[in-house]
Amino acid sequence: MKTAVPCYYHLDVEVSPERVGQVRRILAAHLRLWDLETLVEPVCRSAELLLKAIDEHATDKATSIEMWWNGQHLITAVGENDCELRPDQDLRSCLARIAATSDGWGCCATDTGSKVIWFSQRARAGERVPLVPVAPAPSLREVRQLPREVPAVALAAASGDVLEAAR
Repeated sequence: MKTAVPCYYHLDVEVSPERVGQVRRILAAHLRLWDLETLVEPVCRSAELLLKAIDEHATDKATSIEMWWNGQHLITAVGENDCELRPDQDLRSCLARIAATSDGWGCCATDTGSKVIWFSQRARAGERVPLVPVAPAPSLREVRQLPREVPAVALAAASGDVLEAAR
């Protein structure tokens, strides 16, 4: 069984419309590196929503993004430095979408007045596919009839023909 190694990644970025796509690709690359392919789409979509909302509503575009993987959960946090940005008003639709697609989320303020918005995704086990017995490939023994499959009368007749041919 493969054991999970805890991982951490931190990225500081100045948010702009061009950088949102770049950050999405960077986060996706790290998730693939950590063998978390199934989490790429939901995590990158949620991070992209937050970055677009920060770009649209915040005056200070400096943002930090962090990801922690503990072997079961991936926690992604986006911290912004704008004291004027209000999650309950400016980010309401963005947070509603994140809440719908994540296992957990939250928002907390720091001592400087900035905010950190985080969400978590649980790693799901792969789909279990029931095993179906597969018929073996035909071999030479299946092409020829075995003596135990041929009726005894047919064997006796065949041996009689062989005896007559030998005489």
